[in-house]
Amino acid sequence: MLEEIIALFLGLLAGTLTGLFPGIHVNLVSVFLLSASPLLLTIASPISLAIFIVSMSITHSFLDFIPSIFLGAPDEDTFLSILPGHQLLKEGKGYEAVILSFYGSLTALVLLIIFIPLFIVFLPLVNPYIIPLIPFLLIFISLFIIFRDKNLLLSLMIFLLAGSLGFLTLNLPIKEPLLPLLTGLFGTSALLLSLKNKSEKIPYQFIPKLKEIKIPKNQFIKSILLAGISAPFCSFFPGVGSAHAATIASEMSKQDSKSFLFLIGLINFLVTSLSFVTIYSINKARSGTAVAVKEILKSISSSDLIYIIVAIFVSSCLSFILGVYITKNITLLFNKINYKYLTVITIVTLLIVNILFSSPLGLIVLLSSTALGIFTILSESRRINLMGCLLIPTIIFYLLGN
Repeated sequence: MLEEIIALFLGLLAGTLTGLFPGIHVNLVSVFLLSASPLLLTIASPISLAIFIVSMSITHSFLDFIPSIFLGAPDEDTFLSILPGHQLLKEGKGYEAVILSFYGSLTALVLLIIFIPLFIVFLPLVNPYIIPLIPFLLIFISLFIIFRDKNLLLSLMIFLLAGSLGFLTLNLPIKEPLLPLLTGLFGTSALLLSLKNKSEKIPYQFIPKLKEIKIPKNQFIKSILLAGISAPFCSFFPGVGSAHAATIASEMSKQDSKSFLFLIGLINFLVTSLSFVTIYSINKARSGTAVAVKEILKSISSSDLIYIIVAIFVSSCLSFILGVYITKNITLLFNKINYKYLTVITIVTLLIVNILFSSPLGLIVLLSSTALGIFTILSESRRINLMGCLLIPTIIFYLLGN
């Protein structure tokens, strides 16, 4: 047991680093771990390595909201949080925004208890029938997004441009294609405009008590229902993840900034956690971390699943405590730094990260996606239209038979 406990805490540490530093995703660490597994398996058991990956993934799913909200530095699972997060940041509620996402992730543990047995029993039965419906569901969601915009033609144009850019990017020889794509669309575009806008100032960030941070009861229940509907369907299909689930949920019901952050926390955690249960249920992996766990364990037994579930619950509670502590200290530091300087540092950091983890082609994608993101903001079109960058490639993926 000592080895498994050490693996869990090392995963907590690794997830903290990947969560706080933009561009360093858990998938990158998982790929490295998988390549080094022949050596690592000589000093650690397969289940210990699996626990490390699970703990790292759960911790990352909590903490990657911090750079998304405070810096506008997007991650492929949390980039939609930038929009409501920045809104609350401008109201002096950046700390509250992050804590709300933590609350969502922690609340998702209750839903996880419900969905684990459902996935184990029913997923093998319904999976073959649901897969053919996915592209049509995504087409419906895409049309719904477009037609909800006041300027239909502009919305359609931005959606198709984002979709074309996404499709091209995912088919280019780029190591981490989503990094420059999402960084430009949702990160550097907004950061550059805020830098240009001299009137924009970020006020003092308040740190209220945890019990004072809450959302209305009706929004709390609505968020749980929305996450319960959208997240499970996006937990076991390749190419469909947290961003798709959040888009589906956000278009199903209108929510304010606080409720949306709570909802994204719910969805992000559920999709991450259920991806590991999916391996046991239908022997398929939908994420980079799940692939690593599947390859290391070869086949997941019932006892392995119990270890994984315990790791999810323990690392969740520890991540929440650690996340609150880190967020509080980052908020105190944030209040001492000039926001304009911080914006410049963030832009430079994102550029360096893209150079390190992408390629020269990635920089072209970054420039192109940044230009499209700026155009979307200046044209006052809804930035949710930029979700075409993921929706269109996924639709094509399924229509062409994977």
